[in-house]
Amino acid sequence: MKIWPLRFRGGASDGYLFSDDAGGFFRADASFLDRYVSGGLTARDKAFLHLGGHGFEEAGDLAHTSFAYRWSQRQAIRTELGYVILVPTLRCNLSCTYCQVSRAAENARGYDWSEETTGAVLRYLDRLMTSDVKIEFQGGEPLLRLDLLEKVRTFCRRRFTSSKFVVCTNMQRMGAEAWSFLDAPDTFVSTSLDGDSATHTRQRTQSASATEGFLSNLDQALERLGADKVSALPTIDIDDPPDFDELIEAYSSRGMRSIYLRPINHQGFARRARSVDADIERWNTLHRQFVEHLIDLNYRTGAGLEEYYFSQCLRRALRPGADEHVDLRNPNFFGSDYVVIDHDGKLYPTDEARMLSRIGRIDLSIGDVLTGMAAEKRDILNAASLNSFEPDCIHCAFQPYCGSDLIDDLSRYGRSDHARSSTWFCKRHTSVFDHVFELMYRGDAAAGHSLAQWSGIANWGAHLVPKLS
Repeated sequence: MKIWPLRFRGGASDGYLFSDDAGGFFRADASFLDRYVSGGLTARDKAFLHLGGHGFEEAGDLAHTSFAYRWSQRQAIRTELGYVILVPTLRCNLSCTYCQVSRAAENARGYDWSEETTGAVLRYLDRLMTSDVKIEFQGGEPLLRLDLLEKVRTFCRRRFTSSKFVVCTNMQRMGAEAWSFLDAPDTFVSTSLDGDSATHTRQRTQSASATEGFLSNLDQALERLGADKVSALPTIDIDDPPDFDELIEAYSSRGMRSIYLRPINHQGFARRARSVDADIERWNTLHRQFVEHLIDLNYRTGAGLEEYYFSQCLRRALRPGADEHVDLRNPNFFGSDYVVIDHDGKLYPTDEARMLSRIGRIDLSIGDVLTGMAAEKRDILNAASLNSFEPDCIHCAFQPYCGSDLIDDLSRYGRSDHARSSTWFCKRHTSVFDHVFELMYRGDAAAGHSLAQWSGIANWGAHLVPKLS
């Protein structure tokens, strides 16, 4: 029997985690590792590996074909462009302390789409091959140009078979026209809620009355539009993090069950006050503690709360194809299924890429709406958008589940070939996946209760986590 190459990680008393290229995994002790590396696998070892899909008898047999299929499902594929992030204005009516987009003042000039740019954006959308489109309006504060949002939405409804719209708004000032726009069944809201009132005031509004206005608008949105049309996430300042229970209460009291702990991004105005790899160890500790806090809370109260990104990583480890979050795609193709159109009509591969360009760090634009996609520049980025051949990744047990973030590497280190294992991205995901597998093999009822909910299955059981004992 032939064994697919195995990666391993661990060394603790509970043994090592082993994984193969297709994402199959199991735990075994040090004696198995010795037998594996020395070529002394026993008949029992081989039977276990064959049953788990880690080996095959001959090329083309069912086990070989199954492995090839599972491996292929782990690879992100190019799809037609159908998700477009639009930035009709960079102007904003807030001045958040952690702003990552380098927004312009509300009364500034020259930071909105011109008539020429607006027309070019609509023509760009008209050239898309897809019949289903998703439009996300960002800024700045996009509701400052509600007229432009209306033009885009009206056009897309006529042009595409199916269309969906997301407005990323601070919900600070909501007039009758804005509410009327958001009332539409195909239109959704994304906003920020940083925790309790004091935390939100400190980080975003700098005014208690402004925070009260936002919370009133948020509550009205949830009641008027429905919880399924409104999403929110907190930005966490590791130097002054919110109290866990107060943060959870801010969300759960409003019927929100998913909380995405988002660290302050190394972009825009936020990067000025922080070093390149600031606080990654403290961030990992805080994230782990929050997940453990949710596990305890869910088990005691029956709640179904999740930390969104941890759940994404859990599902990524358990099954192929769970790559909804772009950071977990491999390869992480740029300019493929989504693109960003800035306030000046330039195209960017990601929102973070436009932020880097905005502060003059590096020009990562890949064309504009007038001349189209600069395919050669996009392809240069795509050449470094996978982890399959990275020296630090090819031996990592988490490689089948992980992705890459070239833009973050360029932002923090100014280069694409920085040693992967020393990047902020790698340190963060190594910590998350360590925690994912620790919980999966922990075997206690509290962890199992939350893991079942987060992975979308009825019950968690030991059969889901193979172990050679």
